[in-house]
Amino acid sequence: MNTPPRTPDARTAKLRTPMFWLAPITAVSLLMSLLAALYLGGILDPKGNLRDFPIAVVNQDEGDVPPGSDTRQNIGDQIVAGLVEGVPSDKIDLKQVGIASAQQMLDSAEVYGAIVIPSDFTKRLTILAESSVVPGDVEKPVITVFTNPRAGTFAAALTSAITDPALAAVNEKVGTQLSGQVAAAVGETPVPGAARLTLATPIDVLTVAHKPLPDGTGNGLSAFYYALLVILAGFTGAMVVNTLVDGMLGFAPTEFGPRYVHNPKVEISRLHTLAVKWGIMVILALLVSGLYVGISHLLGMPLPNALGLWMYGVFAIAAVGITALSVLAVFGSIGMIVNLIVFVVLGLPSAGGTIPIEATPPFFGWLATFEPMHQVYIGIRSLLYFGQGGAAGLTHSVAMTGIGLAIGLLLGGVVTYLYDHKGFHRGTAEVRGS
Repeated sequence: MNTPPRTPDARTAKLRTPMFWLAPITAVSLLMSLLAALYLGGILDPKGNLRDFPIAVVNQDEGDVPPGSDTRQNIGDQIVAGLVEGVPSDKIDLKQVGIASAQQMLDSAEVYGAIVIPSDFTKRLTILAESSVVPGDVEKPVITVFTNPRAGTFAAALTSAITDPALAAVNEKVGTQLSGQVAAAVGETPVPGAARLTLATPIDVLTVAHKPLPDGTGNGLSAFYYALLVILAGFTGAMVVNTLVDGMLGFAPTEFGPRYVHNPKVEISRLHTLAVKWGIMVILALLVSGLYVGISHLLGMPLPNALGLWMYGVFAIAAVGITALSVLAVFGSIGMIVNLIVFVVLGLPSAGGTIPIEATPPFFGWLATFEPMHQVYIGIRSLLYFGQGGAAGLTHSVAMTGIGLAIGLLLGGVVTYLYDHKGFHRGTAEVRGS
């Protein structure tokens, strides 16, 4: 018996069901809301979100015995004590170290800045106080603040924003103390106005960039954007490889403009198909990482370790791509959303490439412990900006990338093997009855 042809109303019945409209609208709205909450929430209040922001404090002051006194003073110790007392310990992590340790911490991005008090600090203050009543040339003692632009451009600005008011308060406090000492020493003798102004703020605070970045680094943003390119190569490359391979193997139709092509299905297991996609992804990683290095060189970006950058780029692109392909093999079409959330939506705000992790909400700090983009950024930054490499995070980055790759291989390999073993072969889609 012939089935009567469907009427136009029957053919378009699905278009009139609420779920047809609600499903895409709800999914996109939720995803975009998540994007807005994460991206805006991570950047709007860096100072308010500060926690454990590391800054080194180096006190080299040897102290001095003021004239007419038998007691040695050390104003450097007083300044450090004032900083520790005046800076919120839950927001700023002041690390009291020697000058060699501070240098090493700056060179390995362990601290975002360093406050250095010189060895003759108290002595110079004593000379400054004496010069207020005895004519002669004199210079103010200097405290140097070293920022670390290689650890992040915004981090350097944030370091200045933290140290400037803290040292201004110290300057005022020391000035009050010094003015009182001079007033007590001269008695009724008036102190000249210029001298009083000098004594009120007796310290010069000098802010200096530690190992400034060369031209061609985008003021410290080149590492972040390069890391973003690496993640996108793996994530987007996996999407493209998955679609094209499935089309050529006949598991999904392919459209070229008005042409609709559905190749004959190739009899191949899920695990074998995934292995083929993995192989293509590795070849792509070798090629794309080389293209990135070559394009960067042509654009004038400094490449102190081009070979290392290419090698790590290959490793990271392959790791991201293989894991993304495994997610697609396990979850199917919904895997695209899972990959988008894992590699991009959660990755960008927790990367630490623009806003330091210590200046974002704690949730992003937790994400940064495992999110791929942060691990890749640390590795790329180490190769581009820090000569030590491993000490600046490269070793950690390689290890975490390797763990991610292992998870991707195990997830895809085990699950697709189980799918094949249980008989869940890829074939003609099941047609639901009405």
